[in-house]
Amino acid sequence: MASEQFLQETDAALAPDPSLDSARALVESYLPRDETQARFRREILAFIDAHPLDAHMRSCAPGHLTASCLVIDASNGRALLTHHRKLNRWLQLGGHCDGDSNLRAVALREAREESGIEGLMLDPRLVDLDIHPIPARPGEPEHLHLDARFIVRAPSSAREIVSDESHSLAWISPRDLKHLDVDESVRRLFQITF
Repeated sequence: MASEQFLQETDAALAPDPSLDSARALVESYLPRDETQARFRREILAFIDAHPLDAHMRSCAPGHLTASCLVIDASNGRALLTHHRKLNRWLQLGGHCDGDSNLRAVALREAREESGIEGLMLDPRLVDLDIHPIPARPGEPEHLHLDARFIVRAPSSAREIVSDESHSLAWISPRDLKHLDVDESVRRLFQITF
């Protein structure tokens, strides 16, 4: 994909949207590649309909929309994963919408915050959907994350910085993935991307 098709944080297409219009439009336009993706698409749209004011807020107790991405290095050979502090697992970068339903913007913002890398570029295409439970923790019951997933490209000068949300960050090649404790959805992102 040519770099001019990627989005930067300053692009107007990444402006915040406090309504759920952006999220609904993006998920509706997604063309699922298989029945599992079609089911996730139906369930996320139904969730937005059932929670028309707060599906993109952490305060929505049954669950909430999230956005994440696989950050790819400039050579297109590795992806940056985080060893998540709370979940104690290797995951793609991403997080909560916190009232912004522009899922593309959320994914890019979370990637920058969690990696410390400036100059990230987002492929605007939604590449994957996932719904997964988040275990209960003190003060927080078990709930669902309804996740929209993207691809983000790091510049050749990328230098990652571990945030408070991570134990560590690591650039992982597809062949090295088998040595990590990752779930099926992370493996699926690698298969889609590489």
